Amino acid sequence: MRDLHPTIAGVRPPSASIIRYPGIATLPPNTERYRCKGGGSLVMRVEPGDHITVTDSEGGQACELSFLDTTGKFQAAGLGTAFTHAAEGLKSILSSSDESAARTRAALQRRGADLSKAGAFRILGTASPAGSTAEFTIALTGLLIVTAPGDAMSPEAQDTTTPIEIRIRRSQFIRDYASALPEPLADPIEDIRIRAATASAYFVRAGEFIQIIDVYGRQCTDFQAFAARKVDKGLDLALDATITRTLLGRSYPAPGLPSKAFDRDFEPLVEIVQDTVGRHDAFATACNSRYYDDMGYPGHVNCTDNFNAALAPYGIAGRKGWEALNYFYNTNIDHNNQLYLDEPWSRPGDYVLMRALTDLVCVSSSCPDDIDAANGWDPTDIHVRTFSGKEKFSRAVAYRMTPDADAELTRETAFHPRLCALTRDYTEYRGYWLPNRFAAEGPVEEYWACREHAAVIDLSPLRKFEVTGPDAEELLQYCLTRDVRKLSTGQVVYSAMCYENGGMIDDGTLFRLGDKNFRWIGGDDYSGIWLREQAEKKGFKAWVRSSTDQMHNIAVQGPKSRDIVKEIIWTAPRQPTIGELEWFRFAVGRIGDFEGAPVVVSRTGYTGELGYEIFCHPKDALTVFDAIWQAGQPHGLKPMGLEALDMVRIEAGLIFAHHEFTDQTDPFEAGIGFTVPLKSKQDDFIGRDALIRRKENPRHLLVGLDVQANEAVGHGDCVHIGRAQVGVVTSATRSPILAKTIALARIDVTHAGVGTAVEIGKLDGQQKRLPAVIVPLSHYDPQKTRPRS
Repeated sequence: MRDLHPTIAGVRPPSASIIRYPGIATLPPNTERYRCKGGGSLVMRVEPGDHITVTDSEGGQACELSFLDTTGKFQAAGLGTAFTHAAEGLKSILSSSDESAARTRAALQRRGADLSKAGAFRILGTASPAGSTAEFTIALTGLLIVTAPGDAMSPEAQDTTTPIEIRIRRSQFIRDYASALPEPLADPIEDIRIRAATASAYFVRAGEFIQIIDVYGRQCTDFQAFAARKVDKGLDLALDATITRTLLGRSYPAPGLPSKAFDRDFEPLVEIVQDTVGRHDAFATACNSRYYDDMGYPGHVNCTDNFNAALAPYGIAGRKGWEALNYFYNTNIDHNNQLYLDEPWSRPGDYVLMRALTDLVCVSSSCPDDIDAANGWDPTDIHVRTFSGKEKFSRAVAYRMTPDADAELTRETAFHPRLCALTRDYTEYRGYWLPNRFAAEGPVEEYWACREHAAVIDLSPLRKFEVTGPDAEELLQYCLTRDVRKLSTGQVVYSAMCYENGGMIDDGTLFRLGDKNFRWIGGDDYSGIWLREQAEKKGFKAWVRSSTDQMHNIAVQGPKSRDIVKEIIWTAPRQPTIGELEWFRFAVGRIGDFEGAPVVVSRTGYTGELGYEIFCHPKDALTVFDAIWQAGQPHGLKPMGLEALDMVRIEAGLIFAHHEFTDQTDPFEAGIGFTVPLKSKQDDFIGRDALIRRKENPRHLLVGLDVQANEAVGHGDCVHIGRAQVGVVTSATRSPILAKTIALARIDVTHAGVGTAVEIGKLDGQQKRLPAVIVPLSHYDPQKTRPRS
């Protein structure tokens, strides 16, 4: 009889699960990684024997190192070398309004440093290739100060400042709590350590700030607050998550307009000012004894009992379950309406910063849950800091360039001082605050200004990369779908950038500034990283250096845009005038005259209208804006926010990342097949073979939809023929000029013919349908006669 049992030799031994965390850098033991942005500064506590590696991430960037000992004196000996320069880069950066400068300045002030005596050791420089490194060993206990200095980049030049990476291999690895804490945002009033599986109550005055810090990462904390004057009266009116959700119309508050949390009297108690995580919970209560009892862990310590004990001295009665703002909890509701949880998104040092709107009694916990993934299976400490109401903190969320990048707080563009006087309705877009709509006009009036007169739009978050070097053309010819060799100096071309399988990384415009000088402008930081990786892989001698922070841009769009722009832009005799500038061309000029602020002006846009984009250094942004605004008033110029911009780009059939395309969508499916000249471009490029196959065997097409109903349609709505789903809506809007609802949709090629009747599914996709008809992709001016005019 055959043996049905495996032999001992065939038994598979137990093995540990393999889990990768792209969001947390995989570093060697005892090693830490930091990023100093171009034009920024960074401070780190160091000890003797710590080994420092400094890397020029993008190439061509100088780095200044300074060292402050424990007595607050600048000491070159701490670096094991001599200072070679006065710390001019550090002094220049600290005199700026950069947020990293404020933190470095505060760290130096806390230690009593005399900046006039600061020296620096300069390494790397303009000739260093991407990835160049310098290494040294720390000799004293103190503070390492790193700066990435540089001058303001003129928009026609390419001398940008770029990031520096610092790695510290610690001579001793101690999971020391004090060293794990990030530098304070300002001088704290209180520092409260909430040890794992405990809770603490504390008092905060109106106007003061409360920072809740996840010290080691992946740790949840419940927060509850009470108006102190109501507690004094014996009123138990806690912060109420249900009322907060109802008043805000969202799951939990966030920096910006929907930022406040309310008690049961509808009184706002706190305002969220900064949030570096963006994933929290306000549905479930703090963990309680019943939860652990039902899971088979009777008597388990829990946040509710810890809250009860911490609040008892204030005369606040205990509860069986406390509702709360559950910070760093990664909970959500799935398509089956099931509440689920997973490991938190928070990383070491992540935090939420709140402002007290009245005197408060607060309580915070460090959640003790170790029976599931809520705290990454390993509860750790939470830290609370409070700060004076006199401190200034900008409203911000965190943006990460790549999954393993350090968090960068949302910034204001250089045009913000003018635009913020016209609206308070802002939204976060790729690390910047951009206007959503303007108070005096509203999106429909802004729309009509663009279609009939002119509109001005802040597009500074677009990612810019300076591509230079002997092999710059070869690199771009290989990485972009367009034929870069046909591009003349002064021309712009719109292109896709694809993976080997034909899926899109990004779309964008390429400017040719010279024989070996290009500027790529796209929507995603990763496009620059991809270019740099391909240059290294192929051995191309080319630099790809980010310049987003060095060059902000504003668009002037609409039939009157030429009249406005040509009035304010001076160009040299060898450059085309604005009146001579053709579609997809650019000119180098100045505002007003030869002595004016330098700018680059391109005849490009994202509206389907005649339009221009003006690029300048942030220091000149207000000069540029004021000139445009003044020249535009006789022509009916209005400001335009993202809501109106979405309306005009959908009408024009212009695509948007994560709507019309993803990395699973090729350019043909995204409606920009014209960017892939397979017949005329003879050189190989990334994705060419896959795109040939995908063009011959298409699965989906991007089409327009005329919706025969006056109800709202949105991204993600399903498109049906009968019961079968044949596509999905990628974008939709109500078109003022066409007086109907229109959409863009990705449709199965079998059913993508113009004139095909389809239905858009609402509710569950079956119970309610909106009739629609497939039309060409561009609803408005499909021949692009207006931008060409």
